[in-house]
Amino acid sequence: MEFGQFLYSLIIIFFMIVYFMMLFNIIFDIFRDHEMNGFVKAIWLIFLLFIPLLSMLVYVIARGPGMAKRNQAAAEEAQKAQLAYAKQLVNQSGSTTVDQIADAQKLLDSGAITQAEFDQIKAKALAS
Repeated sequence: MEFGQFLYSLIIIFFMIVYFMMLFNIIFDIFRDHEMNGFVKAIWLIFLLFIPLLSMLVYVIARGPGMAKRNQAAAEEAQKAQLAYAKQLVNQSGSTTVDQIADAQKLLDSGAITQAEFDQIKAKALAS
């Protein structure tokens, strides 16, 4: 294999990868869009199947701004879910509900907290 053929093959593979990344990104966006009904989604998919390059170009021109907003919303949702999970892990002290109530009972017995505070801690422990 000559260097020219290798370079040509490398360029072709690069553009194939870019093409498939764009195609899958558009397909994911079609399914992510809740404003579009199923019939319109099916039409877009049929056009992407039979006239792929033109359909991709039209989709990006017509629905590009909404596509960016949906990608941003999905990223923000994933970030919020990850943050909530991290907070949940941090808030878990490794103790069970029984341990939390027992610790609160010790504080109540020693006079460090009042009965109302104990009831509040107990309700919180039982809720989680």
